[in-house]
Amino acid sequence: MSDIVAVIGGGYGGASVAKALDEQTDAEVVLVEPKDAFEHAAGSLRALVRPDWAPNIHFRYDRLLRRGRVIRERATAVDAGAVTLASGARVEADHIVLATGSRYPRPAKSGVDSAEEALARLRATHAELAAAERVLIAGAGPVGLELAGEIKAVWPGKRVVLVDPAPELLPGFAPELRADLLAQLAALDVELRLGTALAEEPPVGTGRARTFAVRTTDGAELTADLWFRAYGGRVESDFLTGGLAQARTPEGRVRVDEHLRVAGQDRVYAVGDITDLAEAKMAGYAMQHAQVVAENIAAALRGEEPAATYRPSPVPSVLLPLGPTGGVGQVPSEDGPQLLPAETVAAYKGADLFTGRFVELFGTEPVPAGA
Repeated sequence: MSDIVAVIGGGYGGASVAKALDEQTDAEVVLVEPKDAFEHAAGSLRALVRPDWAPNIHFRYDRLLRRGRVIRERATAVDAGAVTLASGARVEADHIVLATGSRYPRPAKSGVDSAEEALARLRATHAELAAAERVLIAGAGPVGLELAGEIKAVWPGKRVVLVDPAPELLPGFAPELRADLLAQLAALDVELRLGTALAEEPPVGTGRARTFAVRTTDGAELTADLWFRAYGGRVESDFLTGGLAQARTPEGRVRVDEHLRVAGQDRVYAVGDITDLAEAKMAGYAMQHAQVVAENIAAALRGEEPAATYRPSPVPSVLLPLGPTGGVGQVPSEDGPQLLPAETVAAYKGADLFTGRFVELFGTEPVPAGA
């Protein structure tokens, strides 16, 4: 009988590791995922401003695995040897991969399990955004910056204000990258309020068009017609039990070794946002984790010790589009950070936000609107 590998979560890292093991080993791969389709979160911001592009963000799981199976349920408890589902069923497994990622405020992540409902919410928020002249974005990290760029690409005349308590954008990246980013934001007429935060939440829900005024911690008052929250991600790890729960950090992440095994475990691995690795939580890193974990589980299935290792690069990477044609990028090189011009960022990511990569991964076209 083949070994069973249970992958918990079908996001960037989970889908990648499940497919690799399904194709490269004889294991029975079981992917546990409550959503009815993969959600390409990096494309959600463009889908918000361009509803005609929205179908590009969802891919069905039907063709992801050739021999394995997808169980569309939520895992309510996971220990070192099995997964308990919301239905009460228990899936015994020889190897487990934790890939549940994190929650994030809309519109970056929908927070729902139905692709149809997610698209309906995006269309409704698009209508609210289209009616707003002044947009406030709380949080100037990569999500907030990309959202500002997408809004300006469609509505150049809208006033967009970014507020963030950090004194500078993208700390830890090359000064030249930050200078380029500031120049592009200025050209887009995006207003930055750094070193301050909202003193209280606006008196209206996010993504709802209604004029309001709100104070910042430095005493200023901002007036806007709509606002979005671009901070506040939360790791999904409350379902871990036994020794796996003991491997959680106070922030809810899971401690892993250089082979991406969960601390204290031989047959449980973790990829993506849930890991405690000292690096940004990005889809690209999750997919790199997946390659390492697939190699190590394949080795274990052959009776070998894991050999593939993962160490975060001392030089952080980023591909940050500002709409389809702008953006900044940085990748590691032997000589330190290598900066990428806007044209390269646009060609590599900004133009289609890697949609083609997911067509290949899932073996299918994106989900049509209303399907």
